[in-house]
Amino acid sequence: MIKIAITGSIASGKTTATKIISNKLGPLFNADLIVKELYKKKNFQKLVAKKLNFKFDLKFKINLKNKILYNKENLNKLEKTIHPRVRKEMIIFSKKNKKKKFLFYEIPLLIESKLNKYFDKIIFIKSDKKLRMRRYLLKGGNIKLFNLLDSKQIKDRIKMKLCDHIIVNNTSLSILKKKIKNIIKMYE
Repeated sequence: MIKIAITGSIASGKTTATKIISNKLGPLFNADLIVKELYKKKNFQKLVAKKLNFKFDLKFKINLKNKILYNKENLNKLEKTIHPRVRKEMIIFSKKNKKKKFLFYEIPLLIESKLNKYFDKIIFIKSDKKLRMRRYLLKGGNIKLFNLLDSKQIKDRIKMKLCDHIIVNNTSLSILKKKIKNIIKMYE
């Protein structure tokens, strides 16, 4: 079994890359999807509201966003609530799929969370900041939140030193596919 992690800064193209890379080669663990599922649970929402000290009601998402935007420490508290749960799901996924040749993991904060040791190979998806911001805004995000989330991430030049492969994703989808396939060929 070869565990391959895909990471990169916000809106760098990680999800697109992981869809290409895991297609037919092996199962994919997506940390963002785990987080999304957590947020659907009322108990989790109540826990977050309590930890960040705001009233749990129908405006949960708006209240959470405001708490994060106006107090950076709240993002740290949120991460301390989310990350152990995601890590637990990652371990379950790995055990469940231990007989597969390839396992793929999309983990945005892999380096920041010091998860490097769990993987055989790490692929870093890199994109220019202006392009990443444009992608983020096209998906309905706002500049202030982009800048906050981006500021929490380790700089690309440092991440690149800790990864086995770097894919620059500033051009077309077809070029991205070609770069990914060239990397996977090394391990087949």
